[in-house]
Amino acid sequence: MRVPQLAGATLALTMYFAGPGLASAAEDIKIGVFLSETGVMSPMGGPERAALDMMAEKINAEGGALGRKISLISYDDASEPEKARTFVKRLIEQDNVDLIIGGSGTPTSLAVINLIERAEIPYISLGGGNAIVEPVRKWVFKIPPSDKVAADRILEELKARGLTRLAMLSESGGYGKSGHDQTLALAPKYGIEIIADETYSPKDPDVKAQLTRIRSNPAVQALFVFGTGSGPVVATKAIKEMGLSLPLYQSPGVGSRDFLKLVGNAADGMRLPLGALPLAGQLPAGDPQKPVVQAFKQMYEDRAKQEVSTLAGNGWDSLMMGVEAIKRAGGTDRAKVREEIEKTRNFVANCGTFTMSPDNHSGLDGRAYHMVEVRNGGWVISDTKFTTGK
Repeated sequence: MRVPQLAGATLALTMYFAGPGLASAAEDIKIGVFLSETGVMSPMGGPERAALDMMAEKINAEGGALGRKISLISYDDASEPEKARTFVKRLIEQDNVDLIIGGSGTPTSLAVINLIERAEIPYISLGGGNAIVEPVRKWVFKIPPSDKVAADRILEELKARGLTRLAMLSESGGYGKSGHDQTLALAPKYGIEIIADETYSPKDPDVKAQLTRIRSNPAVQALFVFGTGSGPVVATKAIKEMGLSLPLYQSPGVGSRDFLKLVGNAADGMRLPLGALPLAGQLPAGDPQKPVVQAFKQMYEDRAKQEVSTLAGNGWDSLMMGVEAIKRAGGTDRAKVREEIEKTRNFVANCGTFTMSPDNHSGLDGRAYHMVEVRNGGWVISDTKFTTGK
């Protein structure tokens, strides 16, 4: 059942029925979801939503979890933190959900953390910002590798290539701000100096002034753009138009086919850390993720009729991790489910192999990423030696 409008945003109540063997609606496991299906982060929310719906349907078709049907109660926060807070409050107080998944990005994820902690409800974020899980909060977990992990991976490659004088162009808030701060903190470890440091707003239509200042510094050896959503699209096109020929690095926040379509050949030569899912066909035979990502890729592309992205994998992994924790907990007691999420060990998924702990609510390190280069509109694995996190 889909209700088209509620309080200015889309409310979607997705309920799948797999036959008379499942429990009644009163006994459904209710998973609350808030995603950015519209607004500046909509390229993230759409694939996440599609994957969550597919995963719920798959679970229910197989008899549910603990004999109970999974019902997704989902809201579109329109990429706005205030709407995210409003909908999470509703999920907790009115919808009485058992677990919450969402926050397509860092701003919407961070906006709801205080509500989550006060309500003491398990929460799995889809945002990339390290600040979501550091410091560790009892009820908060996340799926994508943190921006700190991405920064570490890129800085190590820059060092290996002898590129030690770096310019940064980063989003002024959310994922970009967090990634910027992590990069600045980690750079001295690799002997890298940030000699130009520019920012942009997520809604800025133009970043040519920032890029002009970077170009005017002859000591710059490489450019690192850190952000997600529409900002990196604007920046990548401007870099091409201005003929800026510096080696270009970007964050995993642009790791989607939609991004490549939007920027066209402006992305050629760009390098970034990317998870295994979009690279399924390039993974070596012995990679433990290969059978997992290949199976999901085929299912998603058959059903969604579009190429799979890391973002879809985030959605799938979040529900899979949550449901497995519910199964191990033997029910939906929030404290027990939270504890079981924290006990997740060697959980091979689309985003990587998760091992959570009381001190680590992200569960992934740099091994979740491959360095790739964009060639002819596609990703090509181009790993350099990587030691961080091993």
